[in-house]
Amino acid sequence: MTADSATPYFLTGPWHEVAYLDAEEFPTVVNIAHDHPMTEMAPLFDATFEAIFPMLGTQGLRPVGPPFSLHHRMPTDTVDFEVGIAVDQPLPEAQGTEGGMTLTPSVLPAGRIAVLSHIGPYEELAEAWSGFMDEVVAAGHEPDFPFWEVYVSNPRPDLDPATLRTDLVIRLRD
Repeated sequence: MTADSATPYFLTGPWHEVAYLDAEEFPTVVNIAHDHPMTEMAPLFDATFEAIFPMLGTQGLRPVGPPFSLHHRMPTDTVDFEVGIAVDQPLPEAQGTEGGMTLTPSVLPAGRIAVLSHIGPYEELAEAWSGFMDEVVAAGHEPDFPFWEVYVSNPRPDLDPATLRTDLVIRLRD
């Protein structure tokens, strides 16, 4: 499946089949983590989003998509990644928060991407990634870094985890 549209990929879908798209670059505001323990990802997400939305208001920025995490290497026991949100214009410079976090300007990269939606709990993401990558490679594409997850569903306490939508995105070298 291929698609090209003026609407950003992170505002469309769900992608029930792998889609190959040409993505535009989008400015983001992120919290960057290096060698962060995989077991401590949830608290980092929570702290980031508690800090990011108030800061966007003070900077006159508007979110233009759902939250995401952008990964710069394959996770092991630790991960190097950015947690953030796409915004309507670039953050002029890094901003410190009251909690000691630094929120930094970054981008969701442009280029050829593959995207697939995972519908289900976060605990199934590793298996979803494996199947997604197998399909991309079997179709003759070469995955590249970074890769990212777009958290389309807001994980509220009353939400059934089986209905969570997470879009899996990988850059392609072709």
